[in-house]
Amino acid sequence: MAQNESDNFIGGLVTGTAIGAVIGLLMAPRSGKQTRKVIKKSADAVPDLIEDLSTSLQFHADKLSHTTLQNWDSTLERLKDALIAGQAASRAEFTQTAPQKTAPQKTAPHNKRD
Repeated sequence: MAQNESDNFIGGLVTGTAIGAVIGLLMAPRSGKQTRKVIKKSADAVPDLIEDLSTSLQFHADKLSHTTLQNWDSTLERLKDALIAGQAASRAEFTQTAPQKTAPQKTAPHNKRD
């Protein structure tokens, strides 16, 4: 979910920057020649902006991947510990509740006297 919010933010940032640049250029009180120069400079800056954005996305993806792997390892360890504890508790309960097998006791025959 956090990754989706981050993607939405970055997409909105790029879109907002592009729209703001276009509106700013169209509303600027400059001549056509000056406006074209500004547009050219802005267009020349786009590859650098994309490279910076790509680097930032890669950094955040690597960080998220690392965090996810750490969380996964921690979860697996807790699950392993829980299984071991469950098995031990099950064995203990079984030994306490299992019927005790004892040797049958021999009884002396009763003499019936009539």
